[in-house]
Amino acid sequence: MCRECGCSVNHQHEHKHEETKTLEVFTKILEANDRQAQENREHFEEYGVYCINLMSSPGAGKTSLLEKTIELLGNELRIGVIEGDLETNRDAERIKAKGAPAYQITTGSACHLDASMVHDGIHHLPLEGLDVVFVENVGNLVCPASYDVGAHLNVVLLSVTEGDDKPEKYPVMFRSADLMLITKIDLLPYVDFSVERALSSARKIKPNMDFMMLSTKTGEGLEDWIDYLKFKVKFYRKALK
Repeated sequence: MCRECGCSVNHQHEHKHEETKTLEVFTKILEANDRQAQENREHFEEYGVYCINLMSSPGAGKTSLLEKTIELLGNELRIGVIEGDLETNRDAERIKAKGAPAYQITTGSACHLDASMVHDGIHHLPLEGLDVVFVENVGNLVCPASYDVGAHLNVVLLSVTEGDDKPEKYPVMFRSADLMLITKIDLLPYVDFSVERALSSARKIKPNMDFMMLSTKTGEGLEDWIDYLKFKVKFYRKALK
């Protein structure tokens, strides 16, 4: 369990005083994080950069999606990536191999990125030469949802291999998302996954959530994803004027 985010708090603990004190500390941490997140947004906006926070469980396809996005959009929008993992810099190396600048954050024991970590990452990217920065959060459907990192758009990926019940099991994550991407749809014939159930569950939690389906392996749905990104960036730029 992550010591920073409060997920180790046991709500059945006998020592209520210690539990209350821990929750008070956690609340102060979140308040400080929100202040830093707002500073991050202002920093992005100073450079006209649109920031997107990608969240999912491990293996849902965040890095593969970023690789395809860079391939398809790299000639139109300049993309940078802040990567978050407990260990290794493998994902950042994959992104750099596609020609985009990337900075790897290794969190050690922390199961999420927070605004201060992203702030550090910002200063390792050439913001003056970028249009979009993706934050690839640590693979986890719980803790990243509690931490605003300063993004303008929160995206949650749900792989068909995970099951269509995840929105109801992890409501905080899906409530925090502006867009749900159902990924690996090329595997739909081989798994027990109902797109209708997943979407219905997600929209019970957040009725106005956007929704897309795609496969980075076959390319299905990627054109819609790219068009969505271009629309979001265009709208953002108009709002900044």
